[in-house]
Amino acid sequence: MNYKSLLNFTADLASQAGKISLQYYQTGITADLKADNSPVTVADKAVEGFIRQQIEKTYPDHAIIGEEFGNNDRDGKTFTWIIDPIDGTKSFIRGVPLYAVLIGLEVEGIVRVGAAYFPALNEMICAAEDEGCWWNGRRSHVSTIERLEEAFICYTSMRDMEKNGRSQAWTKLKNNAYELRGWSDAYGYLAVATGRAEAVLDPKMKIWDCGPFPPIFREAGGFFGNWQGVEGHTFGEALACNSKIRAEIVSILS
Repeated sequence: MNYKSLLNFTADLASQAGKISLQYYQTGITADLKADNSPVTVADKAVEGFIRQQIEKTYPDHAIIGEEFGNNDRDGKTFTWIIDPIDGTKSFIRGVPLYAVLIGLEVEGIVRVGAAYFPALNEMICAAEDEGCWWNGRRSHVSTIERLEEAFICYTSMRDMEKNGRSQAWTKLKNNAYELRGWSDAYGYLAVATGRAEAVLDPKMKIWDCGPFPPIFREAGGFFGNWQGVEGHTFGEALACNSKIRAEIVSILS
C-alpha cells in the first residue's frame, strides 16, 4: 500500500490543529481535572474536535480513538486514527513550548503513519511506512552513539518511575548513562528521533500518547516499544532509542 497521500494528510492536519492550539497558548488558560486527575482544557477539546471533523469528512469509514472524546465504532475497521490533541497539557497550561499535537494511523493493528507537530516551536516530525521519517522537511535519523556511557537519556517524571514500580531499573539505567534530561512528554521522543538524544523512557504510556511514534522510529532507524525490547504501541509503557544502544538498555532494564 502507498502511504504517501495519508502521510501528507496527517502532517497537514497536525499542522492545522496546532495553529488552533496557539490561539489558547500563553493566554492564562485554566484546566479542569478528568476522572484520572489529568488536566483538560478548552484547547484540548477544540483541537481534537477539529481533527475528528477533518478525518470524518475525508475518511468516513475509518475508526477514531482520541484522548478527550474516546472511541467511535472500531468493529470491522481496517484503519484507526489515534489522536492526542495536546500531548503535554501540563506544559501547555504553564506556557512551556514542549507540547505537541499527535496523530497516528493504525492499519490492521500496526501504526504505519504518524505526525507529531510542536506548534510553539514550529517543529514537525512525521513518517509513513517506506516513505521515510521527515523533520521539518528533511530526512531525520536517530543518532549513531553506540555506548550508554555516551548517551543522553530523556524522561518525563521520576515520580512516575517510583509510582509504577520502576525505581530499581531506572536507577541502574541512569547510573550508566552519560547524561539525563527531563525533556518531557512528546518532546523527548522528538529529540531521540532527530538524533539529539539517544533514548527516552516512560513507565506509563496510553495509546494516544504514542500514536505517531512507531513509524517515526522505524523510518528514522530506531526502536519504539516496551522495556523488554518488543516493538509496539499497546504495552502501557514505552522505550524509544537508537538501534545501537537498544540491547544494552534492555539488558539493564531487565
